[in-house]
This record gives sequence, C-alpha cells and structure tokens, in this order.
Amino acid sequence: MQFHLNGFRGGDPEMHPDQSRRKAVDSLPDTADVVIVGSGPAGLTLAAQLAQFADIETVVIEQKPGPMERGQADGVSCRSMEMFEAFGFAHRVANEAYWVNETTFWKPDPEMPANIIRTGRIQDVEDGLSEMPHVILNQARVHDMYLDVMRRAPTRLTPDYGRKLTGLTIMDKADYPVTVEVARQDAGHEGETETIRARYVVGCDGARSGVRQAIGLELKGDSANKAWGVMDVLAVTDFPDIRQKTLIQSDGGGTILIIPREGGYMARIYVEMESLGAGERVRNRNLTDADIIAAAQAIFHPYSFEVKDVVWWSVYEIGQRLTDRFDNLQGDSCTDGHPRVFIAGDACHTHSPKAGQGMNVSMGDGFNLGWKLTSVLRGKSGPSLLRSYSDERQAVARDLIEFDQEWARIISERNEADDDEANAPKFQQYFVEHGRYTAGVSVRYTPSLLTGAGGAQALAKGFDVGMRFHSAPVVRLADGKPMHLGHVVRADARWRLFIFADRAAPSDNSPFAGLLHFLDSDPRSPVRRFTGADAEVDSVIDLRAVMQQGFRELNISDLPSLLRPAKGKLGLIDYEKVFSPDLKNNQDIYDLRGINRDRGCVVIVRPDQYVADVLPL
Repeated sequence: MQFHLNGFRGGDPEMHPDQSRRKAVDSLPDTADVVIVGSGPAGLTLAAQLAQFADIETVVIEQKPGPMERGQADGVSCRSMEMFEAFGFAHRVANEAYWVNETTFWKPDPEMPANIIRTGRIQDVEDGLSEMPHVILNQARVHDMYLDVMRRAPTRLTPDYGRKLTGLTIMDKADYPVTVEVARQDAGHEGETETIRARYVVGCDGARSGVRQAIGLELKGDSANKAWGVMDVLAVTDFPDIRQKTLIQSDGGGTILIIPREGGYMARIYVEMESLGAGERVRNRNLTDADIIAAAQAIFHPYSFEVKDVVWWSVYEIGQRLTDRFDNLQGDSCTDGHPRVFIAGDACHTHSPKAGQGMNVSMGDGFNLGWKLTSVLRGKSGPSLLRSYSDERQAVARDLIEFDQEWARIISERNEADDDEANAPKFQQYFVEHGRYTAGVSVRYTPSLLTGAGGAQALAKGFDVGMRFHSAPVVRLADGKPMHLGHVVRADARWRLFIFADRAAPSDNSPFAGLLHFLDSDPRSPVRRFTGADAEVDSVIDLRAVMQQGFRELNISDLPSLLRPAKGKLGLIDYEKVFSPDLKNNQDIYDLRGINRDRGCVVIVRPDQYVADVLPL
C-alpha cells in the first residue's frame, strides 16, 4: 500500500479523503452516471469499483430494508479471492473463512447398502493453481467487506435501502437517457415515489429482476424436477468428516453435500429430497426444516446426526436458466448501438447452488463491467467498449449452466453397483477433472478488441492470453520485500504492462532498454498517447518491470526513469515499479511462468486481471 504521496496524512490510510457529492441527503439525486438496482454480489462488486472515482456519480437502490445478515451463498473460489486482493480485503476473508483443504466422497457399503462408507479423499485445489485458498464465508460477510470498501472510498457510497424499482424507460438521445421510477418502502416514507435519470443502469436485482423485464429479456431454460433442502445447522454427530467438504450418495435415500462453515461449529447441509412431478413446484410440497433433517438423518446412517439449532434453511428446485443477452441491445441495435442498460448475476443466469459458483460468477460479472463503465464515463474509452460486457460474460454464464447441468445430474444419479474403492464413483472423477473450473481459473476470453490472438504466447507460456493473470512470487527491488506480482493489480480501472526483461537487460543496447525509451519519449507510446498532460504518468497504464537478476545485483537508480517516476504535487519518486525473481526460495518467476529468458516479453493485463496479450519487447 502506498500513501503520503501529497503530504503526510494521519489515521487509516485506506480511508480516502471525503469527496462525496451527497451530504446526508435523504432523497435520491435527480441524475446519476450509474444507477445500480440491487446490492447483491454483482451489484456490490460493481459499486465498490465505481465508488473510487469522485467524478462518477453512482446510486445503489435496494428493496430490502438493510444489509443482508445471513443465508444464501457461501462458496468463495480461488479466483474470487484473487479479485478480493484487488479490492484490498482478501486477507480479511482468509482470516475469517473456513478453508476447503480436502474433499471426501462417501457411497453405500457394498456389504451393507443401508450404511455409507468413505470411498475417496482428495486435495480440494491442486498445487500451484493459485496463491489463494478456496474458502467458505457467509455471503453477508462478503457484502460487509464490499460495503466497507465503499464507505472508505472518496465518494462514501452507501446503498439507498427500502427503495423498489417500479419503472424504467430509455430515451436514446438524452444526456441521461434512462429514467428510473422508484417507490420508497423505508419507515416514514411509505408510498412516496422518486424519479432519477441516469446515463447507465445495471440490474443486479436477482432472478425476478425488474430491470430484465423492463428491457424485454427473459430467463430461458428448464427445471430438472429435483427438490433440494439446504440448512445451516449446529449439530452433534459422530460422522467423521463433518468438518470436511463431503459428498454422500446413499443407496436409496438421496444425496448430501456437506459444506463446513466458518467459526468451527456450523455446517451447511444440502439434502436431496423427493423428485417433483411433471409441472410440480417445490412450494406445493410444503416442506419444512423437520423434513430436511429427517431426510439427512436417513442418508447419514449408520451415523447419528442430532440438530441442535437450525440457523437458516430453505428449499429449492434445480433449474438452469440464461438470458440471450446481458444488455438492452436487440435486433439492429446489436450491431449499431451502444447499451445503456445491463443485467448481472442472478438477473441473467440462475442454476443450482451445489457447485458453489453462483456468487463467484456474479461477482465476475460486476468486476468485468465496472472497469468498462469507469473507462467510458471518464473519457478513456469509447462507448463501444460496453458491448463487450454481454459478449464476454454471457459466454461464461453459458459454460456455468452446462457445468451445473452435468454436475447436478451426476450427483443425483444412483450409484453404479460395481463401483468400488479402486474404481472411484463418477462424481469423484468429475470433481477431479473439473477442479480448475470450480476454482474459477478456467475462464478464457476469446480474441476480440480487448484480447489478442496470442501470436507471441511462446514467450510467456504461463500467462495464457485471455485467461486470468496467474500471479507468482517476486521480490520488490527497492526494499527487498517478498510479495506476489499479481497483488500490485488494484481495482482501479488501470491497465498493466508487465515488462519481463531480456537476458541482456538492463544494458543500454538491450531490447528492454529500447522499449523503455520508446514508452517514455516516443509520441506513439501508449503511455504518452492515453495519459493526459496534467495526469500522473501511470494514471491510465501502470508500467511494471521484472528483471532476471536478484534484487541485490541491481541498483534501482541505474534503471530507466520511467520505472521510478516522479509523482504527486511534491514530485516524490515511486520506488515500487521494479521486481526481481524470488531466488532465495527457489521460485523464479521466469521458470514458473515459462518466460523466454533470451528475448523477454511484455504481458498486457486488463483492469479485471485478465491477460489481454503477450508481445515481444
């Protein structure tokens, strides 16, 4: 973390100076740059990014009376933890959450099918996949982390609770083309209405999204006619794997998925209930928490399972549904227009919760859209950039639906009679084969204006073009601090250029030195072209360099001045732009990520941590 750039400032360095426009005003403003409808994972991920920019007026409206307190999603993938690092709270989540280290698998005992036995136990995340763990934390606490980021941001952004969307219209030619009608439901204001005009509106308002309905989109898909119960419980049991992520398939009583919860005592239990009839809805069964407990106890046999307290419970039916687009463009406007209204999260994709992907993919939606809206609103990109949101994220959601359909089918089907310990059940095999997907690191954006074709991929084999930037250990040159290179990427809408030096660097005649000279002084340099005359040199493109030598072998003052820029009103030097391999711990990033030592390369990283391209020096 860097602070004191423009003079000493005491107190919490993460509490930015207050630059908010709304000062204790109870009503909504007449206009806003962005109106976010809903404060779930997608909406808060988006809001936490926009909150960092005092020149962007953002409003978040939420129908509920206040922040979420319990229930709903809890799985946080490795990829989401990498994203949390960009917001600055990954360490808080890691300290509080349950870490999923192992996953166990149980099936009927061949000799006594009424009983269950363990058939497998595997490491949950393969070694080297991410520096971040797979964790479990109540969705409400994830919300709290985002809300804290927003409160500390320059805009001091907080959701406006107790407000329900009642109407949305679009007038393309206006400065604020989207009109949002809102009904107040908060105490003392019941029945009052408000109108706010916005440049952009984002519907993060769940599966019954009013924003989605207003722009004429619908969730399309099928139900699998399977009812499931879910409950967070405090229970006494002699089942040995109650503190492991566990999947149990019984002989005839259904399936259980155990997700241990944070805090050491609570567990979430997903329990397969009876199949639904054709056209039947789960609400017609009038299932209770007692029904879920009874079904769970039957599956746990011969182990006891005594529930002492049900903290939260629900029943649901499996269904996978997806909208055709994630914005308001339809027909001819798909090729000619620019979107003004977007949907994210459950508003555009729904599925079963057992794979633990829903909250993660929803947050990915918000992260993808946030930097794009910021870039357009601040004049760094044209509005055509916004078309890429639906193109990229709808493909990700489609993959999620396909994965969830197959996963739901496999864990619900009856065990094959010939499965034994040497022949792992199908659900265990499927889990292992799709470990990268469930960790959230398998997303690959296809070539586009934002993502190159990877023609120079051989120069950096471990930084796959179109996939997330896979961090690796380095040592900061100026102070010898060991750290992860990817952790310099913040949720600040900036692009990153990681320059990996060639073998001859830093000599004056090396390709490395030549590139730095071009970037610093040539009018064609993207650093110069896209940075305003009065702006900091790294305000749009953050340039970093990784050398091949150890940090004790180099002197930072001998490196090109662009790698130690003068910044702020005091002209202070930024010493945190250059890194060396972590040779002390035998973790050389050049070896770990397959960097060509002779030639070096440039890795271009998008603001959402995805590799845009690999280029030669």
